[in-house]
Amino acid sequence: MKAMELISLFDLPMGQEGTVSSGPLVTSGEATDRELALRLFEIGFVDGERVRIVARGYPGGDPVAVRVGNTMFALRRFEAERVLVAPLRKDEVNA
Repeated sequence: MKAMELISLFDLPMGQEGTVSSGPLVTSGEATDRELALRLFEIGFVDGERVRIVARGYPGGDPVAVRVGNTMFALRRFEAERVLVAPLRKDEVNA
């Protein structure tokens, strides 16, 4: 079985499920970046959690409506790009 490539949550196609991998990324040492990562972690973007893009804003797809667990959140592009996901294959969705 080939390992799935990780992509940002923003790049996950609409309607496709994915699994959060490694939680929110901290790309710098700045306090605002750490605060954003903590906020994303607190609302449920934790390693192994299933997510799905359910809607995108127009134009450009920003913001995105994301279902994580049983809750839906709107994330701006820069927030969704901080979450890495492994897209699920169709045979993994109901597993």
